Amino acid sequence: MEENTNLNTQEYEKNYSTLNLGPTHPATHGIFQNVLTMDGEKIIDAEPTIGYIHRAFEKIAERKPYYQITPLTDRLNYCSAPINNTGWFLTVEKLLGISTPKKVDYMRIIIMELARITDHLICNSVIGVDSGALTGFTYIFQEREAVYEIYEEISGARLTTNMGRIGGFERDFSPKAIEKIKAFLIRFPKKLHEFENLLLRNRIFMDRTIGVGGISSERALNYGFTGPNLRASGVDYDVRYALPYSSYNDFEFDIPVGSQGDVYDRFCVRNEEMRQSIRLIQDALNNLPEGNFHADVPEFYLPAKEKVYNNMEALIWHFKIIMGETNMPKGEIYHAVEGANGELGFYLISDGGRTPYRLHFRRPGFIYYQAYPELIRGGLLSDAILTMSSMNVIAGELDA
Repeated sequence: MEENTNLNTQEYEKNYSTLNLGPTHPATHGIFQNVLTMDGEKIIDAEPTIGYIHRAFEKIAERKPYYQITPLTDRLNYCSAPINNTGWFLTVEKLLGISTPKKVDYMRIIIMELARITDHLICNSVIGVDSGALTGFTYIFQEREAVYEIYEEISGARLTTNMGRIGGFERDFSPKAIEKIKAFLIRFPKKLHEFENLLLRNRIFMDRTIGVGGISSERALNYGFTGPNLRASGVDYDVRYALPYSSYNDFEFDIPVGSQGDVYDRFCVRNEEMRQSIRLIQDALNNLPEGNFHADVPEFYLPAKEKVYNNMEALIWHFKIIMGETNMPKGEIYHAVEGANGELGFYLISDGGRTPYRLHFRRPGFIYYQAYPELIRGGLLSDAILTMSSMNVIAGELDA
């Protein structure tokens, strides 16, 4: 009988499937698409697509007076808008050569660290949801609400706060705002501990997050990672420490780092960063200096209404500010702050006019999202969701 060699030489080709993860899906936590090549539940390859909510903020900003750009920064990472506001103010102040009073610096630290807490609360509670644990999310959002009430007392807004002004704040912290901050500092550490206990040593949570979406420190640096995503991989880079601004060098705080750069490490780093934020807020509040809550910059600080009605100089400044009639010095500036999800930078070129000649936002999400295909390749579909959550991808700043 002639030997049948067909079985020995036949090649079996795998049939891969294509799956659209997004652009509109609750699991993506934003409007962006990932075209996944799947072998069953295993991800073979991924191709991300962004730009679905591109709003041209940089070009809009180039047509607006400097103080009117603040509301645009609110809408980058809207989970921690006051950090964006302050980063923009510091950039303009650097161009103008403005030195702010210590009181302004300390007030800004309080606001920025509160914003960092709200951002980390959202990120870490969503990691819990995406691993199947809803309780922590609903429980910890009460604390986020408490911070928003502080925002509301200070500025009248909650999410997009437009917090502060070039040179300082519109008004001083009221006694009620101070009272709310003190109450939060007493209550929150216990709540954070309880939230952490729900997940940190939970066997299901650990199995779902340890070893998932990991990245080495070398690869993270090559991609340009910053913030908690970089620190989770073992690199202790923090803009607040490396390039101090707003008097952060007056305070002592620790920089938590991980080792594996996986979902679990990112979760742990953010939890510890919230504790360090509480430490910073407490120190800043205890040592809050006396004095003005804004620098002497009449070009950007609206005078009180009673002065506008009775003083010609105040009326002139009021008109010039509202109409955006202040010429800026020429210059090329880059200034960065430690945003809740990484280094948030503003690259500004001024030609001496009333609006920026060129303005670029360095959005941390845009930088580290480029690594997403590498982080999920070879993993399962459910792991891809957790990895995205732990990276804290905010579509509002991704597309800008």
